[in-house]
Amino acid sequence: MSVLTRDEAQARATLLDVHRYTVELDLTTGDDTFDSRTVIRFAVTAGHTGADTFVEVRPAELRSATLDGRPLDTGTLTDGRLPLTGLTEGEHELRVDAAMRYSRTGEGMHRFTDPVDDETYLYTQMSLEDAAAVFANFNQPDLKAVFELTVRAPEGWTVLANGITTETADGLWQAAPTPRISTYLVAVAAGPWHSVRSEHRGLPFGLHCRRSLAPHLDTDADELLDITRACYDRYHEKFEEPYPFDSYDQAFVPEFNFGAMENPGLVTFRDEFVYRSAVTDTERQTRAMVIAHEMAHMWFGDLVTLQWWDDIWLNESFAEYMGYQTLNEVAPAGPGGTPPAWRGTDTWTDFGISRKAWGYDADQRPSTHPVAPEAVDDTAAALVNFDGISYAKGASALRQLVAWLGEKDFLAGINTHFARHRFGNATLTDFIDSLAAATERDVQAWADAWLRTTGVDTLTPRLTNGEPGACHLTVRHDGSRPHRVAVGLYDHDAAGDGTLTLRERRHVDVPQDAPEPIGKRPALLLVNDGDLTYAKVRFDPESFKTVRTALSGLPDPLTRAVVWNALRDAVRDGQLPPVDYLETVRAHLPRETDLALVQGVLTFASATVADRYLPSEERPAALTTLASLCRDLIRRTEDGDHPGLRLIAVRHFIDVAAHPDTIAAWLADGTVPGGPELDPELRWRVLARLAVLGATDEAEIDAELARDPSASGQEGAARCRAALPDPEAKLRAWEQMFTSDTLSNYLFVATAQGFWQPEQTDLTEEYAKRYWTDAVAVADRRGPAIADAAGRWAFPAHAVTPDTLRLGEKCLRDAAPIPSLRRKLIDQLDDLARALRVRQGATEETREQA
Repeated sequence: MSVLTRDEAQARATLLDVHRYTVELDLTTGDDTFDSRTVIRFAVTAGHTGADTFVEVRPAELRSATLDGRPLDTGTLTDGRLPLTGLTEGEHELRVDAAMRYSRTGEGMHRFTDPVDDETYLYTQMSLEDAAAVFANFNQPDLKAVFELTVRAPEGWTVLANGITTETADGLWQAAPTPRISTYLVAVAAGPWHSVRSEHRGLPFGLHCRRSLAPHLDTDADELLDITRACYDRYHEKFEEPYPFDSYDQAFVPEFNFGAMENPGLVTFRDEFVYRSAVTDTERQTRAMVIAHEMAHMWFGDLVTLQWWDDIWLNESFAEYMGYQTLNEVAPAGPGGTPPAWRGTDTWTDFGISRKAWGYDADQRPSTHPVAPEAVDDTAAALVNFDGISYAKGASALRQLVAWLGEKDFLAGINTHFARHRFGNATLTDFIDSLAAATERDVQAWADAWLRTTGVDTLTPRLTNGEPGACHLTVRHDGSRPHRVAVGLYDHDAAGDGTLTLRERRHVDVPQDAPEPIGKRPALLLVNDGDLTYAKVRFDPESFKTVRTALSGLPDPLTRAVVWNALRDAVRDGQLPPVDYLETVRAHLPRETDLALVQGVLTFASATVADRYLPSEERPAALTTLASLCRDLIRRTEDGDHPGLRLIAVRHFIDVAAHPDTIAAWLADGTVPGGPELDPELRWRVLARLAVLGATDEAEIDAELARDPSASGQEGAARCRAALPDPEAKLRAWEQMFTSDTLSNYLFVATAQGFWQPEQTDLTEEYAKRYWTDAVAVADRRGPAIADAAGRWAFPAHAVTPDTLRLGEKCLRDAAPIPSLRRKLIDQLDDLARALRVRQGATEETREQA
């Protein structure tokens, strides 16, 4: 399959003006393919008579194609491109009739059959290149058009689309014409959906899921709709341009590769957001943030769309920033008018401890790129830039921009941008021009410093003595960007109970003009208190001592998030030994109250520090430390007042259990003593850990699957079987992933998650060598989604050895992996090299202590 280059897109955009698509889909033709008939009405612009171009279509069978009534040679279709030659200036009509293949990888038209009730569901995922797997089109974001869709579906199905749909005859559905939108934003979802419908300010709202999930959606429907209404109202307070589409449906669909997709009027979400099992308030907050994020896209991305994929950040950074910021501002009411439990928690704490770390990590790898890169040559290069930089770093940059510019001018610039480019396309230059119209500040210089550069700046405080009893602050700046930061000055509380009291926050511009006088030396000086900029921060020696002894005494969760992130960075950079980090975790996490912090810190401590950064002989002691910490949290929550904290502790206790007895007893009893009862998620979690420890077998896995035959249960069983410490089980799992090509995207991921375990490195040693050949081959055969999964989940992350690094580097040099796999391998190998460096440092320190 060929990829579209920027040069090709620019040439075609100059040549064509696309007016309207009329698309007819027939979903009743069988289990393997569906029929797709497309009529495209377009014009060739003045001065281009005799020009050639192409239309994208990736059919199982191309039956016919006609241009202005003249048959085209279907044999000229090559790599998903049908040539259109000798075009004359003026209006044209292209008709394409094809059979298209259903997908099992979450690309194009994905087909899923629910194992609970045998009902089938279909949905589209078009971004970036997969619209051509559903209908013929000129597939680039700046050739917007009106879309009219007609869909024939089996009896009893409901069809959803970008516009309001109506069943005009038995099984025949007509969608209202869209405004001008890009091809990658066209959406269809069809099946026997369970729906909850509502209306807000005259606009139809809908929630949709598989029938087997209906009770769980109904339980949360009020919360989901309340959040949707609150965000809708808040965006209308922020934005002068009204919501631009005729309805707002949110469909929770199976085996979805992303968190959600911002299709205009029909947002698709992964249906794990319809919770079957207990979740924490932070997880509910995350779901609410995704709702806010996707609704922001109706303006950022759908109303005004990037011109080319070098401006992904104009979609994702803005939606990420607006999602977190708007959720902080709204107060959706829950059942009975009571706000949900997560309200009152600063969403930026979760962003700081989870999403921001994603950005920091991505920005320190060889694959880093500017938030707004100047050279994205083709769609394959663009696809791999949906990463921590385009989302988390970009949102962080916008948060810094608002701190520097002021929210009033920021929103004024945004509204100018919408007014200038509604239903059109825009670039970074267009956006900067809109901002410049709202402020006297030099936003072009800001953009050059923040959006066109790579890497993470580092801010290090230095305190010098001034007048008696006073000192001055200088912030050393390793990097090139300007920062406006708050510096928090904290003193020990006079009560002597270990708490720290904020004396004041000073706002400092970095680089500084002169040292900042701050009075007496504080116990803790924290640069970037409030987390308004994007930079690594270090501590002066006295502050670092305070952090180690009094971190949990800091009063604000967002402040603690900044500190925990700084410690995380210090471990990754080899400045804080992993064992010292775990000691700090053990000392302070038992007193933590913020769920996002507990979850984020425990995840890094276990999955990165214990599993990858510590030499294998030190891992058992680390697991013992973490298990002891989790026991403390479980004991602390016995009164039932902190169910979310208890759930996190139970989950992580299961994950780090070195011996099966306790968790096996929980599984047998169906409950943790004192709660919670083991719901399906916890039962599969326990069984997976027992599989790793060799304390269960295929028969028990089969029995659990009989108890929970759902799609999630199928994934749980695949994960458990792959985790069994048995050569035959490993071989079977490997062949399923890399040979058979029958696993869906979700079952591939589940199998990969079970396969690699730190306890089983000897058993899987041969597969760490086979991986480089087999991953390249499966990526070639199955395409970008499976390539991404093979690079992310099937990578031998626990084989932290120089040999693994050497084999990986050889693969990159010699094997020519497709771009999506290549990018993942570059990132994974950089993480592996970092783990080796941290291990070397930990080993040297152990020798010195001995």
